Order: sequence, then C-alpha cells, then structure tokens
Amino acid sequence: MKSSFKLSLAPFLLLFFFKCKVPPAEAPIFQHELADGATPWSHVEFDEDSANFTFAIITDLTGGEREGVFNTAVVQLNLLRPELVMSVGDLIEGDTENRDQLTKEWDSFDNRASKLIAPLFRVGGNHDLMNVEMRKVWSDRYGPKYYYFLYKDVLFLVLDSEDFKEEKLQEIYVARKEAMAIIRGEKEGVFEETEYAKMKESQTGEISVKQSDYFRYVIASNPDVRWTFVFLHKPVWKREDEGGMAKIEAALGDRSYTLFNGHIHSFSYTEKNERDYTILGTTGGFQKPGDENAFDHISLITMTNEGPNVAHVKMDGILDKSGSIPNGTIE
Repeated sequence: MKSSFKLSLAPFLLLFFFKCKVPPAEAPIFQHELADGATPWSHVEFDEDSANFTFAIITDLTGGEREGVFNTAVVQLNLLRPELVMSVGDLIEGDTENRDQLTKEWDSFDNRASKLIAPLFRVGGNHDLMNVEMRKVWSDRYGPKYYYFLYKDVLFLVLDSEDFKEEKLQEIYVARKEAMAIIRGEKEGVFEETEYAKMKESQTGEISVKQSDYFRYVIASNPDVRWTFVFLHKPVWKREDEGGMAKIEAALGDRSYTLFNGHIHSFSYTEKNERDYTILGTTGGFQKPGDENAFDHISLITMTNEGPNVAHVKMDGILDKSGSIPNGTIE
C-alpha cells in the first residue's frame, strides 16, 4: 500500500518540475571566442533597435512608361527587403474615360506590383486621377484617395493632389488632351503656348478645404509620434493660395516631418520650413533628354530614434548576386 502511494504521486511531482522549470536564457546576438585583449572588430554596438525600420519609395513610372523599368524595380526591391513600399503617383498611363481601358491598366499594374514581398501603399497622381471616371475607378478598387496610417509610431500622410471640383477637373482634362495631341504630333502647335501648359494646376495640383480639414484633424489627433512623412504627387506645397497646403503645413507646426512628391520627373531637393522637401525622379516614367536629374531610382528611408536616414539609390547600381542588374521579367 505504501509503495502504491509513492507511484501515484510521481506524475504530479514530474508535472510540477516541468511547470517550474526556468526557460533557458536567450543566447546573445554576438558571440566570439576571445576572452580579452585586442579584437579585430571596431566595436560591438550593433544597430538592433526593434523600433528602427526601413521603407522604400517608388516614383513616377508612367507619363510615357519605358518598358521593363518598373518590373526591374520590383525585383530590386525584393532584394533590398524594405518593410513597406510607398509611391508618389502616376502608376498607370490613364488619360482616358474608358472604364474598360482603365481596368486593364490597373490590372496590369496590380499584377506587377503583387510580386513585391513588402506591401505597397498607393498614392494617386494626375495620370491616375485626372478625370471623374478615373477617380470613380480608383474609389471602386482602392477606396479613399487620401488617407493616413501609423507604423511603429510613425505617422504616414497620403495626400490627393488632384482634389479639384468636378468642373475644374474636366476643364483641366480637356485642356491636357489637346496639349498631349500636340506633343504626339497629332495636332499642330507649341505645347508651351497651350492652355494646359499655362495652368498652374497642371504643375502644382490642388488640395480641397475638406481634405485640409481632414489632415488637420489627423495631425492634431497624433501629436506625439516619432516622425511624420507626407506623400503626394504634385508639389502642391509650391502654391501660396487657398488651393495649396499651407493649412496642413501650419498644422504640422514645429513637429519633425519630411515630404516627398513626384510629377516633375526630375530630382530636386528643397528645404522649406527647415524641413526636407524632395521631388523624386522616375522609376520608369518619361525622362526629358539632357536633364541630368532625370534618372531612375528607388528611395530607401531608414527610420531611427534620431530621425530618418534617406538614401536615393539609382537603379543601375542595384545588382544581384551575379553582379548584374536583375532581370525584371514578370509574367
């Protein structure tokens, strides 16, 4: 009887032992065999902060897309492995009110972009949102044309620089079609003398009062983020009137922020309000001959506790393991 009692208690003792067992200590990230003395490495302060992250930006790939460039960028981004990929608009050629054609173009872009390992965040440009039908197609497929999100306590603001009233939007669209006909040689004339070329909206876009109010609320609701990034297509920040983004900039106030836009297809950097404002080049879009700042690139931004480190990397310098520019073939 005594022996039987001891045997029945054993499973409980075993269970108690496993429940109380202390898990093994996590192994250090860096191990070596040297006990003391000189070492062949400079230091062991590794950049391992879990709050740090890297994201990428692709810029204009249309407005005369050059075949294969964006596809190559997708492969290169997968080599670089950012945590997310932003854009700054002009993702399709657009320039039509034909819904079937717009669907075909968006299907093509989405198929290629789906090969990205990281999630892609779309930003609308004039080639994506230049008429009422195009804006409806965007809304049906992707929802809001302007929005925000937070990632690792960093605020991302995505603006719609084509936020015109419908009548004005149609006026710009008609004027642009006539100007493009001259560029394509379908109509006689000088582009610089066209109504479209003289429109300030063709270069700087517009932000509606409703959109400004939305972002003022978003900014006020997120006062203590680590950093704020602003993405849009046209450089609306160059407008000083009601259609610009002065109210959004005022709401940003003295917080730390960085702005990126596209549209010009030529890289430039400006300091405004003691902040970085960058107009990106291209990731496959038309390049003006002779413009030394018109180059294909991917931007890599690494967010640190001290702020963002920004690197603009030309695509012809991103090579695969064989030392070659990757084959951008996407089926």
